Amino acid sequence: MILKGALIMEIKRIGIAGAGTMGYSMADIFASYGFDVTLWNHRKPTLERAKTLISETSRDKIHYTTNLEDIAHLDIVIENVTEDMAIKEGFYESFCKMADADMILATNTSGLSINALAQFVTHRERFLGMHWFNPPTLILLIEIIKNDETCQDVAEAVRDLARTIGKKPVIVNKDVLGFAANRIQLAVVREALSLVKKGVVSAEDIDAVMKYGLAFRWACIGPLETMDFGGIDTFYHVSSYLMKDLDDSHEIPTLLKEHYEKGELGVKTKKGFYDYSNGKDKEATERRNEKLLKVFNVLYKTL
Repeated sequence: MILKGALIMEIKRIGIAGAGTMGYSMADIFASYGFDVTLWNHRKPTLERAKTLISETSRDKIHYTTNLEDIAHLDIVIENVTEDMAIKEGFYESFCKMADADMILATNTSGLSINALAQFVTHRERFLGMHWFNPPTLILLIEIIKNDETCQDVAEAVRDLARTIGKKPVIVNKDVLGFAANRIQLAVVREALSLVKKGVVSAEDIDAVMKYGLAFRWACIGPLETMDFGGIDTFYHVSSYLMKDLDDSHEIPTLLKEHYEKGELGVKTKKGFYDYSNGKDKEATERRNEKLLKVFNVLYKTL
């Protein structure tokens, strides 16, 4: 039971709409914490595949359905359908006709406007974003994004739900493009690609700058804490001459565009900024997951 002032929200029954990677992972996590979970997908083969990927301890605790009505009367439903505005509009228009008025409806969109999506929802005050990060089993952050009409108690109830499953949620009070995390990520990516494009540093070395310097430190303290430790006066003086020299382009970075137009999309196509052919894609994925798990165990497992 989640208590917020005079408002009581008892979240026990959770629906997940969409059984892709994020959807079945959410269902797995919630079930492992004892929640009553129903996983919906309009294609039965997708549901059957999801069952094979969910942990054995959670698999039989989850209800699986292709009937939308089965998730229409729960406490909260988290939508994970295809990241396409038209597809989400169709889902909401069908779902809201049958959903209970007091249900919380959340979307796991990673970039679509919460305000825009809210136009297709019946009770906008109970609708918000709940943005998980991949892999959801390891990444603790969840962004909770309010639309202009989201009730604060609803946002706080979803934040408390995320805390119940061991996550570290943040509330994004205003719906801005990219929310908080992706805005910061793309700002870093823009400068990193600019430095590589100008020949200042290689792709390998710009990744090293992040892995062994900035990201290593930011895993322990955030950028604002870093300024407190480094001295706000120091950052002030550096900003006085460096800000004007940073890349401030509003266009898609040239190197990003070049790889995209060549169809070099990274691990999924076995080539991006690095080569993933001849099994290197599997090796790189396993290496990434192993490192994430080690960092998680050292820094966050006991939190």
